[in-house]
Amino acid sequence: MTVFQRIRGVFVGVLMLVFAVILIVNPSDDIYMLLIIILALGLAISGIKDIIFYFTMARHMVGGKMILVQGVIVLDFAMLTGSLSDVPKFYVLLYLIGVHAFSGVVETLRALESKRAVDGPWKLKLSHGIVNFLLAASCLIFIKHADTALIIYGIGLMYSAVIRIITAFRKTAFMVIK
Repeated sequence: MTVFQRIRGVFVGVLMLVFAVILIVNPSDDIYMLLIIILALGLAISGIKDIIFYFTMARHMVGGKMILVQGVIVLDFAMLTGSLSDVPKFYVLLYLIGVHAFSGVVETLRALESKRAVDGPWKLKLSHGIVNFLLAASCLIFIKHADTALIIYGIGLMYSAVIRIITAFRKTAFMVIK
């Protein structure tokens, strides 16, 4: 990881922390709409980036079609998220439950694979998966409250920001081939 990437990681982590505190302190309808717009825009940018990466580089790689499929699916989630602005918050909570549960499964499986394959940072991935499961469970427990979606998303955003900052300061191992 270069110095610029580390600085960018810390900067984005701090911005995520600030936005998370705003979500938790002031869960209003205006912040709810801003959250929907930011989520949809972030997912759309990520999906378009994956699709462009496929057409420029990944189509020549082994398993490159998976990047195209991932980009299309993420772009579809962006459109779904953008359309959630007019639905009741109950459905947004169901959406958050699904996203956090799926993310928890994926992170847990990645951590277990990392533990078997190498001595990498599998504990951090496992904790991220467990936190996502806990967020999904808390969404399910507090599904009757309207502002729960913003508060739970804010807590998840705070955790992701802390993980991003920790990752930015972590030493990265690299291999030199002579």
